[in-house]
Amino acid sequence: MFIQKNFSFRAVMAFAGFHLIWLAAWAVAVTLLHQYVEDGFFHVPWLPLSLIGTAVAFYIGFKNNSSYDRLWEARKIWGAIVNSSRMWGSNVRSYVSNQFRDTPAPEGTLTDLHRQLLYRHIAWLYVLRSQLLVPTPWEHISQSKHIRRLTQRRMQEFGVGLFNDGIIEEELKLLLEPAEMDRMIAYQNTATQLLDRQSQALQELREQDLIDDFRHMELQKVLNDFYTQQGQCERIKKFPFPRQYGGMSFIFVGIFILLLPFGLVSEFASLGPQGAWLSVPFTVLVSWVYLVMELVGDYSENPFEGLGNDIPMLSLCRTIEIDLREMLGETELPPPIEARNGVLM
Repeated sequence: MFIQKNFSFRAVMAFAGFHLIWLAAWAVAVTLLHQYVEDGFFHVPWLPLSLIGTAVAFYIGFKNNSSYDRLWEARKIWGAIVNSSRMWGSNVRSYVSNQFRDTPAPEGTLTDLHRQLLYRHIAWLYVLRSQLLVPTPWEHISQSKHIRRLTQRRMQEFGVGLFNDGIIEEELKLLLEPAEMDRMIAYQNTATQLLDRQSQALQELREQDLIDDFRHMELQKVLNDFYTQQGQCERIKKFPFPRQYGGMSFIFVGIFILLLPFGLVSEFASLGPQGAWLSVPFTVLVSWVYLVMELVGDYSENPFEGLGNDIPMLSLCRTIEIDLREMLGETELPPPIEARNGVLM
């Protein structure tokens, strides 16, 4: 997630500045054709060109609105995960007690049970994040060699490459027992199995009379919320923005950029002998604006891609971890995730 109020000129150029080169080359080439091949020059009347531009603008607006909806929905889901996680920690510490046992369990045993349930939940958070970052065929990292290299560089400068995920792997070893860790990572969907293990742990607590039926159901409801939230994240991750909309938008922008200089150069040529050359900067500017609008929507479609547009899942996971550890009375806490290069992941 980008956290600056405004992007710097350098950041904008890093994102889409290189497109100015080929846009300028195309505008100059059309102007040269107009200047030296006047008789056979292909002229596009301004009226149909303006209609195409208007239609493309509406289409890009629809795509960007839909992309933003996906991004904002993902943020709302993780907001719900934050709230439910705090509820889980508070309920576990309040509900798992000796209130319903004839023979009270040692206080240390209860503390260990609280820690196991909360640590396993922290592990679920980090595992869910890792699963959501696995590339899909429609994401940029899975495209052609040029796009893949560009995406890898952006991940290093403005994405997951800014943070060492190896630290998280070490933390997971501290959150789960070795036997449970080995068993869980063998599953195809580890996050789902961690929630299932939590459910089985609640059943064991009920059998030991450490919770009653009501508290068992209340705790299970929170786990069911986690299942729902995980499924909502997986729906966004595994169902792409419909390609008939995303792909055609790119084609329409390309057609408009292809035709634009043929319309502008004739309009500016009416200003005088050298007026045609004024079409070059205006062609580049208009084309670049349309192209950037297309790219903004394109890079906002996938909020779990590992780029700067992503939901700050790592930061949210760490925030929840700190909250739950403090509920357990721990004082040696991991530091909050800080933004780097203006990006909070």
